[in-house]
Amino acid sequence: MMIRQLLLIFLRICLSLSRSSLDTEVGKFMRSMDIIPDVIEVGPQDFLNITYHGYIKVDRGKELEPMQVRDQPAVTWPASSDGYYTLIMIDPDMPNTIHPVDREFLHWMVVNIPGNLVSLGDVRVGYVGAIPMQGSGSHRYVTLLYKQKEYTKFDFKRLPKHVLNGRNRFRTSAFARKYKFSYPVAGNFFTASWNTDVPELIKTIRVHTVSNMGLSY
Repeated sequence: MMIRQLLLIFLRICLSLSRSSLDTEVGKFMRSMDIIPDVIEVGPQDFLNITYHGYIKVDRGKELEPMQVRDQPAVTWPASSDGYYTLIMIDPDMPNTIHPVDREFLHWMVVNIPGNLVSLGDVRVGYVGAIPMQGSGSHRYVTLLYKQKEYTKFDFKRLPKHVLNGRNRFRTSAFARKYKFSYPVAGNFFTASWNTDVPELIKTIRVHTVSNMGLSY
């Protein structure tokens, strides 16, 4: 029995090492920040181009201010003209980085995007920017792009951008398995921490949804 357990441990270590050696550049950055394995098992092939107002770019975990990422960004990627894509943005560090019991918080989801025309996709979860709680540490904000096999009917409740309820404990990997996505084709991430702008940002979201979540800003 002991030999079998040791063999299983050895095989898991070998599998982990082989995956890390095959990581793309973006995959290596995500592994260094524990996005692999906290969110996904295998990294994306390419970096996702994400630009916020003021030409502020998301770049390999660079720290950004909550006010800088308040509004929905422009996202681009090299897409096949006849393909459909799903775009997901999550925070795996809710409510804090020490005990992320609400992992993952879903910030944005757009499905059935034709090519790279995000504006023509089906917004299932409206965009909410970074709103980390005071004293909760530096949060990782991860955006991933999946290619769909075809136009898909999604069984997922719509959440407007001013609603926070229903966003906690999302699982990107489980969602991808359910809809038979392969590994993400592109991705990127930034980090952000609480500052004095966050309470003002919260005012743009319904007060009762915040109180229902038991959050303190």
